[in-house]
Amino acid sequence: MSWADVYPWAAPEAGRPVIRQVYDQVRSAIHAGALKPGGRLPSSRDLAIRLGVARASVVAAYDQLLAEGYAQGRTGSGTYVSEDLSGVLDLKAPRRSPEPAAAPVLPARALELADVPVNAQPAAPQMFSNGRTLIDARALDAWSVSTRRALRTLGPEHFGYAEPAGDPRLRSAIADYVRAARGVVCDPEQVIVTAGAQHAVDLAVRLLLRDGDKVWLEDPGYLQTRQALDAAGAQICFVPVDRAGLIVQAGVQSAPDARAAFVTPSHQFPLGVAMSMGRRLELIAWARQAGAWIVEDDYASEFRYEGAPLASLQGLDGGERVIYVGTFNKSLFPGIRLGYMVAPRPLVQPLSALRRLADRQPPTLTQAITLDFLESGQFAAHIRRRRLAYRTQRDALAEALTRRLGHILDVDVPDQGMHLIAYLKDGLSDLEAEAKATAKSLTARAISPLYRGSPPRQGLLLGFTGFPAKGMDGGVARLAAALET
Repeated sequence: MSWADVYPWAAPEAGRPVIRQVYDQVRSAIHAGALKPGGRLPSSRDLAIRLGVARASVVAAYDQLLAEGYAQGRTGSGTYVSEDLSGVLDLKAPRRSPEPAAAPVLPARALELADVPVNAQPAAPQMFSNGRTLIDARALDAWSVSTRRALRTLGPEHFGYAEPAGDPRLRSAIADYVRAARGVVCDPEQVIVTAGAQHAVDLAVRLLLRDGDKVWLEDPGYLQTRQALDAAGAQICFVPVDRAGLIVQAGVQSAPDARAAFVTPSHQFPLGVAMSMGRRLELIAWARQAGAWIVEDDYASEFRYEGAPLASLQGLDGGERVIYVGTFNKSLFPGIRLGYMVAPRPLVQPLSALRRLADRQPPTLTQAITLDFLESGQFAAHIRRRRLAYRTQRDALAEALTRRLGHILDVDVPDQGMHLIAYLKDGLSDLEAEAKATAKSLTARAISPLYRGSPPRQGLLLGFTGFPAKGMDGGVARLAAALET
């Protein structure tokens, strides 16, 4: 691999020997690392044409580079940067630089984001990592078939710009799905395809809020939503959560004039409780009276293990005040980077415009594959299999925790979602427990830092969807060894 063909070769200047200038350019490109050892140099004829010089001048420059060990020739192949440059100048020698300039003054928003982690999780996840998925062989085979079909039918829409809100066919399929599975009230035109739930939440934050606007957020709540609101300069009003979900009256008392509320009603993050019907109707009534918006993050709606699926807030509201958010990153796999939002009609155009400014459009090929996967019935079949498998994994983890660590943990088994909470007994610290687990290469996330105003509970968030049921006992044994030391 060589980038010589795209290197910005400059025509020689008058007054200096042409051969020396060609030699200096190639040598400087090697020293700068733009031309790597083993990379092919342009042919003497091609470089002469680019520089507008005689080919003999380039040949002479190459001869000098060959003599000094910068280049090597290969019969019938051309001239290459020498793979062994140990005999020439040290390429890693520090360059002389001018006096360092004063450090730039970072804007306040950049300083606020300095502590937000950006490193990706390892491909091989630590035990109990949250948000992980398992894909069985049948789903992988079906996904491969959908991929091949999408590649065989590549049309002109894949080679140009497309609609920022997404492929109309995929939006129609998503609308059909959320109407059937979640009782969402919508037309395909209200669906906007995003890179995931977090992308959708960020678009909603940037559209609905300005500096200083008040907004409700669950306490405890999802850290990334809080960080997105902080980045937008919103004034966050932390509203406590109990066994029936968000305490709406507490929000009304603290900030009746809030601009929006961000909630996870079907499976509250992190506690896992479901918002009661009374609270749901109460929240919608407040939003209508206050002229506020509700952002419903339904991130794990597919995985309900007990009883019928809960009605979406958006369906109860009729799509007037609620922005519904869903994702394929949890139901399929995180690497797909595909989610969606269902917007009230007045917000469809501005959200589509904002999405265009942020990311132009979703990837057309990924949309085509996902559309085929949905229309072929494989997505529904995959969800049915995963729901059964994840329930088994949940039960295996809960049983192992109770048996091995029941003396220090109180396990709360959720009806839905991808994780459970194990509350610590006898005043134990979840931060200390998290540190001990981390030292054993386990992920047991403390929930106390997710509280802001309410008295924090001490508990560990443990993911179960990314790990086979047969491995839970061994993982819990390692966790017990960590916590009991």
